[in-house]
Amino acid sequence: MKKLISVVVAAAIFVVTGVSSVAINTWSESRKVESQSTLASIFNSEGESLPKEDYLAVIKVEGTIYSEPSTNMFGESEDYNHPKTMKYVDQLIEDDNNKGIILYINTPGGAVTASDDLYLKLMKYKEKTGRKIYCYFADQACSGGYYISMAADEIYANRNCWTGSIGVIISMTNMKELYDKLGIKEIDITSGKNKAMGSAAADLTKEQRKILQAMVDEAYEQFVDIVAQGRNMEKKTVKKLADGRIYTAKQALEKKLIDGTSTYEDYLEKVKKETGDIKVYERESISTSLASLFSTMKSLRGQSDAEVLRDFMKEQGNGGLMYYESGLN
Repeated sequence: MKKLISVVVAAAIFVVTGVSSVAINTWSESRKVESQSTLASIFNSEGESLPKEDYLAVIKVEGTIYSEPSTNMFGESEDYNHPKTMKYVDQLIEDDNNKGIILYINTPGGAVTASDDLYLKLMKYKEKTGRKIYCYFADQACSGGYYISMAADEIYANRNCWTGSIGVIISMTNMKELYDKLGIKEIDITSGKNKAMGSAAADLTKEQRKILQAMVDEAYEQFVDIVAQGRNMEKKTVKKLADGRIYTAKQALEKKLIDGTSTYEDYLEKVKKETGDIKVYERESISTSLASLFSTMKSLRGQSDAEVLRDFMKEQGNGGLMYYESGLN
């Protein structure tokens, strides 16, 4: 009888412990999800509301331009945030208190599609509102950054700025010889001879090079047209400048790619004076300090293999069309 009682008690304890464990784990996971959701909402916060008075809105394009932003574990963008920027321009279009945009650019460029998206969005802003776009180049405003600036009515740059790099690039990494040395073979089952075009394990054929070159040439012609329109130049004049090289601010001014040089502070004063001393509003997320903290924490820890591979492929290129100055990073 004592043995039976002991077994029953032990079984009861086991059941209670198991149920408690499940309940605690469920509660813990619930709290974890809730905490992550709260943190995400903080980090994705749109920040303070727009001014209730007349203002000029600063829009910053900093870092490499991609359609999807690179984010940390809390959802905070670590680079240019394309979706938020596009949404912000839409908000400005609908806001009567907004009287213009100051476009602050500090980028080596980026993806063709994202660069063109923002350019078109800014042109839509001007068409619908009739308001001006002022533009300032900081350290660099190359390739896709210069492309976007063609929506502006005037462009000033820091005197030490590098700009230009008018052109298109597709970057790929060929590891065929390395694979051969390591005894690695890539197997691709494709529906056509060009489906695996750009594979790291194979050389490009002449036909594939022609296909990719045609894509680059088409995007290049679009870039040239945009610059010709934005700077009121002849297309043949732009083509003489658009061989992919970068220009110093002084050279860019001589080539009429920009309208002047200045410090950012002096340029803001110039714009404010021209617009009747209207308030300059720079939108800032409430998560800035926290984002900085987590960014610092991230830099202190080691990277996982997946993160190393991601960063490597990001630097080397993944075969996509880019308005990008690869030599600056």
